[in-house]
Amino acid sequence: MRVLLAAYAARSHLLPMVPLAQALAAAGHEVRVASQPALAGDIAAGGLTAVPVGRDHIVRRVLGARPDIAGRLRNAGMPPFDLAQGPPESVTWEALSAGYRDFAVPWLFRLVNEPMLADLVEFCRFWRPDLVIWEPITLAAPLAAAAVGAAQVRLLWSADLFGHLRASFTELRGTRPVEDRADPLAELMERWGARYGVTFTEELLSGRLTVDQTPPSIRMEPGLPCLSMRYVPYHGPSVLPRWLWRRPERPRVCVTLGITDGQLHGRSSLPLDELLSALAGLDADVVTTLPAHHHRKVPANVTAVGWVPLRALVSGSSAVIHHAGWGTVCTTAYCGVPQLALAQREFDGPLLARSVAAQGAGLVLEPENLEGDRVRDCVRRLLEDPSFRRGAARLREEMRSMPSPAEVVAELEGL
Repeated sequence: MRVLLAAYAARSHLLPMVPLAQALAAAGHEVRVASQPALAGDIAAGGLTAVPVGRDHIVRRVLGARPDIAGRLRNAGMPPFDLAQGPPESVTWEALSAGYRDFAVPWLFRLVNEPMLADLVEFCRFWRPDLVIWEPITLAAPLAAAAVGAAQVRLLWSADLFGHLRASFTELRGTRPVEDRADPLAELMERWGARYGVTFTEELLSGRLTVDQTPPSIRMEPGLPCLSMRYVPYHGPSVLPRWLWRRPERPRVCVTLGITDGQLHGRSSLPLDELLSALAGLDADVVTTLPAHHHRKVPANVTAVGWVPLRALVSGSSAVIHHAGWGTVCTTAYCGVPQLALAQREFDGPLLARSVAAQGAGLVLEPENLEGDRVRDCVRRLLEDPSFRRGAARLREEMRSMPSPAEVVAELEGL
């Protein structure tokens, strides 16, 4: 087969696609990975052939110029996806419609896809892929696949808020009077599709299949055709430092705040110095993956190491404190380590954090509750209560029982 993977220029969305791309290449298939030019180096660094398409998106520039939008996203999350964090009764027609119309369609889907759509279609018409695999925001990809008659599959890097809320929107839309059934996302896809002779269907938003790497016990199930795939930690080109060859003499506590927040907003929204100060009295070695210049003061038991391969660091740790990003949650779960999630409100963080805690594999603190005593007490519980290690071990075994990327290749060949 000829297989095209597509992602807009967001590194944290590309990395979860790489193990499947590598498995497809190892099985003898021709593989290309299309993205905006900014991501070409990261694609090539994974041993894959990059296809730069269109122009780089300007999301970070827009957020910098519009502090009102940036503040809204930081404090409450992006509408309508923030609705999934609240009670079911908050998912109303009015809230969903406004979320798609005012935020998701103009500030997310249009802004990242418009600059790459024409080039992506042009490349597909030239290369004629048999299968297109895309991450959920890159809606230019299923349109390009439809333009050349290729099969297309959606690959998740998060809880499936996209499918869940789209299903809720479609159901509620069917109950509305004809004059109140506006569908901003479908209208955007119809305008784009008209350029290339593509008729809009819901499959353009959900894929023929969805590849879900989240373990079933913490997964969101929107009722779409789904193919489970084991999450395999991949962090890009990595060099293992010598100090990670040795087991720590004391319990190691890893503090990592991910890459997406810094890429979008220029810095982490979590109070890192206060967090590290809260850990100063622990009988543990605390390692933070942010370099020393990000901190005003580093306690004696804290080492700022900068970037290291997260899987190698986490696998030798006794607890991980993180921002509840999907990749970090899954890497920590894959390594069987208890986790303390500081559940930022952006996207699926609170949902993932609560789900991990419900499995007995960790604890959750809301950002407004990061007082020193609370943080320290939570970490002590993770280190001293063996039930958290047992919960983390159960989650690890569940993940490792899922089909590997190599096994999923055979299923995709059937398309």
